[in-house]
Order: sequence, then structure tokens, then C-alpha cells
Amino acid sequence: MTVSDGVVHKVPVDLREALTSDLKALALWENLTPLARNEWICWATFPKKLETRKQHVERVITELKEGMRRPCCWIGCIHRKDKSISPSVQYILNKRFKSRSK
Repeated sequence: MTVSDGVVHKVPVDLREALTSDLKALALWENLTPLARNEWICWATFPKKLETRKQHVERVITELKEGMRRPCCWIGCIHRKDKSISPSVQYILNKRFKSRSK
């Protein structure tokens, strides 16, 4: 079964399996723009802990079915090379980096 990728990110195996096991979620996924899919992929794969990542993958399915088209409260994909990071996102990233360095 085909699952469309995002702008920068490819759909990882765990998210692909979750989407293909729920046809309603898959249909909603395919109705998203490539940029919106990219945001979901980046958000789902961002966590470092396996358990947190699993929760994010599950939430992608749930939140798509609840009508969400993008992850809530997500600063956006920082991996895109076709545009610069906005000043507001850069501020958040700097703030996160400083808090992790302490």
C-alpha cells in the first residue's frame, strides 16, 4: 500500500505500518499537503525515547481522525533546506538548546 511522503521526510516504517493498518487515517493522510505530512513525520520522529516516539505515532493516527491537519504546538520542521528558520522558531530552538546545556 502506498503512503505519500512529506517535503523533506520519508514516512518511517513505524508510522507507515500505523497508517496502513487504519484505512480512515490513511485516507486523511493522503488528503494532506506534502508540507503538512512533513510536519507530522518530523513531529512523530523527533522524540529520542522509543516509548515517546511510539506515543507520537499513535497520536498521529488519533489526531488525524479528530480532524487535525498539522501537529498542535509544533514549531515546524527544522530540517527543511528550502527556507530559512523564522526568527520565532530560532528563538525557541535557542531556548531549548540552552536549557539542555545546563
